[in-house]
Amino acid sequence: MPFELKDAASNDILYSHPLNEAGFNTDELKTELVNLNLPFGNMQTRIWVFNGIRMSYSESVFREQGTLDWRGDMRMVTMYFSLKGKLLMVDKHLNKQFELNTNQHNLFYGSEAEGKMKVEELKMRSFMIQFTEDAFLNITRDGNDTLKRFADKILKGESAALSADNLNINLAIQSCINVVVNCKFVGPLKKMFLLSKAIEILVLQAESYNQLLIPTKIYAKTDYDKERLVYARDYLIQHMEVPPSLTQLARAAGINEYKLKRGFKEMFGITVFGYLAESRLELAKIDLLEARKSVTEIAFELGYSSIQHFSTTFKKKFGVAPSQLKY
Repeated sequence: MPFELKDAASNDILYSHPLNEAGFNTDELKTELVNLNLPFGNMQTRIWVFNGIRMSYSESVFREQGTLDWRGDMRMVTMYFSLKGKLLMVDKHLNKQFELNTNQHNLFYGSEAEGKMKVEELKMRSFMIQFTEDAFLNITRDGNDTLKRFADKILKGESAALSADNLNINLAIQSCINVVVNCKFVGPLKKMFLLSKAIEILVLQAESYNQLLIPTKIYAKTDYDKERLVYARDYLIQHMEVPPSLTQLARAAGINEYKLKRGFKEMFGITVFGYLAESRLELAKIDLLEARKSVTEIAFELGYSSIQHFSTTFKKKFGVAPSQLKY
């Protein structure tokens, strides 16, 4: 059976694709752009396939709320990152339901997976990396204990999830996803770059799980707390040029300052203003690589007090001056 996407209300098939190992195992990088006009909106997905790996990034804009049903039966490993929106997944063999909300991720293995994409927000974004069994086992051969235990499940043919509780997308993972989506390399060089990022994101995901095992006090205890912290992050990035104070940000997000500080670091692995500083530099790097703006424009648009301050900070992080950075 191919991968199918249906309108839950009418049961009409909206998209069907024959996912199989033959389609994954291509030496050359294959790219595809899928544009789906849905009954209540539009979904656009960019896909990259090479050497047993399939990476995809989806953006959806909806006119109203609704539900999409999906199912597939190819036995594979899936890393799913819910950047915005909600995905419901049921694995029949695990006999468990996973609901991935905004800023959550997990790693799954199995077949006969199915679920629902709940359209509760009018904009959704997701990122996914899928591996054939052989590709995943080859990549994780020298991995840590977490990945080796997961690989053992694959060798036994047992369905698995990396974490019983979904993990938070921290800044390191978000930055990797951003550079994949904005990658301007072409041909063999792009394939090499995407492979390196697929491995890096897998390593970061395993480390994210390891951090979850360390006993710590929980500050973002409810779904509402997590939703407010994601809002605070997005608000901070939207106001990057003139960032709010902690007090202003807490007020905008509707939580107290203490929970903002502690919960933000818990969810994203970095302080509020550490996240701001790193995000500024990552955005600057993308702008410079794409030659969209001059160093001067970038420095002042991102709120740096001077070009020298921007250049010094940039070189400290990336090891090269902004004026020297290019593809």
